[in-house]
Formats: sequence, C-alpha cells, structure tokens
Amino acid sequence: MRDLRIVFMGTPDFAVATLQTLVENKYNIVGVITAPDKPAGRGRKLNESAVKEYAKSQGLHIMQPTNLKAESFTEELAALKANLQIVVAFRMLPKVVWQMPAYGTFNLHASLLPNYRGAAPINWAVINGETKTGVSTFFIDEKIDTGAMILQEEISIEESENAGSLHDKLMCLGSNLVLKTVGRIAEGDVETTPQPENAVMKTAYKLNKDNCKIDFNDSLDNIYNKIRGLSPYPAAWCILQNNEEALDIKIYAAEKEIEAHDFEIGKVITTKKEIKVSVKEGYLIVKEIKLPGKRKMDAKSLLNGYNFDENAKML
Repeated sequence: MRDLRIVFMGTPDFAVATLQTLVENKYNIVGVITAPDKPAGRGRKLNESAVKEYAKSQGLHIMQPTNLKAESFTEELAALKANLQIVVAFRMLPKVVWQMPAYGTFNLHASLLPNYRGAAPINWAVINGETKTGVSTFFIDEKIDTGAMILQEEISIEESENAGSLHDKLMCLGSNLVLKTVGRIAEGDVETTPQPENAVMKTAYKLNKDNCKIDFNDSLDNIYNKIRGLSPYPAAWCILQNNEEALDIKIYAAEKEIEAHDFEIGKVITTKKEIKVSVKEGYLIVKEIKLPGKRKMDAKSLLNGYNFDENAKML
C-alpha cells in the first residue's frame, strides 16, 4: 500500500463533500488549494469559498494563489511533497502544477465523459433532456476534460428533476467515486481508458445570459427542460411585456400542459391561482417566478399582488 500525501484543489460546495470524505477516511491531506476570497454583497465583505471554510474547520494547510504559474506558488506547492493531487470544481491547471506529483493529478467531472466536457455539465444534461448522467475520474492532461479515464459511475435523471437536486446527487456519488479512485491509486492498481473521440459529442458550454433565455417558439419539452436545467441557478429568464412595462423575469419551476389552442405564442393567461404561457403544443404552467427587485414566489402568491394585462406576453 502506497503512503499517499494528497493536495486537494476545489472551491464550491460540490467539492466540499469530496474533501470531507477524504478527511473522514483518514487520508493525509497535506494541502488544500482554493480560490482567493472575493468581495460580495453591498458591504463588499470578503467571502471565503466553501472549501476554505471546511478546510479551516479541519485545521488543514490552505493556499489561495491568484496565479498558478507564479514561482512563489509552485515552490510552496513543491515543498508540501505531495505525491497525488485531486481536483474537484477548480480551474484549469498549468502543466507545471498537474505533472508535479509522482502518482499524478486526477479530476472529478460531473458527467459521463467524453460527453459534457466543460463548465456546466449538470445544467446541460438536464437542459438537453438526458435520462442519465454520472461522474467520471480521469488523469489531467494538457486539454480540458480529455485525460485518460479511471472510473465512471452512472445515475438516472428523473423527469421532473432540476439541476439543483441532480447536483446534490452527483456531489454524493462523486465523493464516493473519488474515494474508490484514491483506493486504487494507493494499492497501485490503476487501469486507465483513453476517452473515445465520438463523431458527435455534447458540450457543457459556459452559461451566459444568451443561452439562459427562454425561446417560447421552441418545443414545450425544450422550454420545460431549460427551466429545470437552470434551476435554482442561474435560472432561465425571459421578458414579460405587461402594459407599458418590459421586465426581465426569471422562471424557476414550471409544468407542461399539452392542449390544442389558437393563442399566439407567448400569450399570458391567468386565473386567480395560475399563470399559463401559450406555446406550440399547449401551455407552460409557471409555478415559481421572480420579478425584478422582488423575491422568488409561487404563482398564486404573485397573483395576489400583481396584475397581468389581458394582452400580456412573455418574449
């Protein structure tokens, strides 16, 4: 059995579960690398990453480099004498960093590679209506998410599941897969598989305002999947045209209703309890919505204090 000295790299909540699993299984974490503290909120108070908060609670050695190629950082990293590095939801590493440890640097990615390489694999799997996804571990190489795969595990995506609930499932599944991967490395029993280069691969593009906007001319399934694939963050959005107001609104949850109608696309139809938007195959029933400057609320709560014009549209 190899004596492992591990450096862990990660930033958000998704990475904390893996670090916690390693700590609880008594692995020797000689260093934790995470993002620098960032100012947030009205007071611009410095916020620590979720990984830093957990690492502090465990008394782990923490590093927060702004430049991963800086000589001061690489020297400090080398001084830790790590022989394995584990990366979960961090950033792209320079070669001088990922090639440093004797047993390599491996990454946990929240997809069934080679599909959904990139920044937002959980969101895009739901947006694209996938019925399954998973987690993969692979050794890092010079490209993004292309290295030789170590282990992979699959999970189903429920029809009504959103990105938030899937994130939590994959976080747990991923931490266990990292534990299995580390176990194999410790035993010197690692077999890798090159990633297949399929003719058609699905990509997890970085989310931005353009690709988070709802197109009500799209199919009802695609609109529904986009909303749940972007919920709870960053949330699908559209423009509500109501009287003279044009508001950017966010929709967090919806249901589908297939029914023939003669309404124009995007027309808003309301009752005392329900908000419906007409689309090609029927209606999108809006369940959770947020107007600018307001809190997120269910449709019934919004209708108690907000009036939709009879000609209101979502664009």
